[in-house]
Amino acid sequence: MEYVLIGRIVNTHGIKGELKVESYTDFVKERYQKGSAVYVGEKHLPFTVKSFREHKGFILVLFEGNEDINLVEKYKNEYIYKADEDIAPLKDGEYYFRDLRGLDVYVNGKKTGTVINVEEGSRYNYLRIRTDDEEKLVPYLKQFVLNVDLENKSIDIVDMEGLL
Repeated sequence: MEYVLIGRIVNTHGIKGELKVESYTDFVKERYQKGSAVYVGEKHLPFTVKSFREHKGFILVLFEGNEDINLVEKYKNEYIYKADEDIAPLKDGEYYFRDLRGLDVYVNGKKTGTVINVEEGSRYNYLRIRTDDEEKLVPYLKQFVLNVDLENKSIDIVDMEGLL
C-alpha cells in the first residue's frame, strides 16, 4: 500500500487524548474527516479519526479508542499518513501540491528553475521557484502558469519581466 504524508504530530492537547497536528495537506476536512482511516509513524499504525478541529493554526485530532493522554503521548513527533487509495482524484487541471514540487520550470522553452514548494496565500497559492541564483514566488494563476505537464515533470511560465 502507498501512503501520502498529511501531517506531523507536534504535541498532545489536554488530557483526553487530543493530538496537536501540523497539517501538510491542503484538504484538511477530507483528510481528517470523522470515521476516516489514518496511519501513524513509519510502521503506519492504523487509527480511525473520532474528531478533529482547527485550533490556533493547528489541527487537533482525536483517535477512536485513544481518549487518554497516556495512550497517545508516545506518538509525539510521528508523521500521519493517508492511504493513497483513499484519496480522491482531482478534476482535470487541478494538482496536489506534492505533484508540483520538483517540476522543472520553463520560460519560452528554456529551463530557468525548479519548483521547490507551493505556498498558500490569502487569495491564491504561490510557486516557490529556485533559479540559478535566487528563489522567487510566482502566483499560481492561469495568467502566469501556461502549462503543467506532470508526465514530463515540467511547468511553463509566462515570459514577463521581473517574474523570474
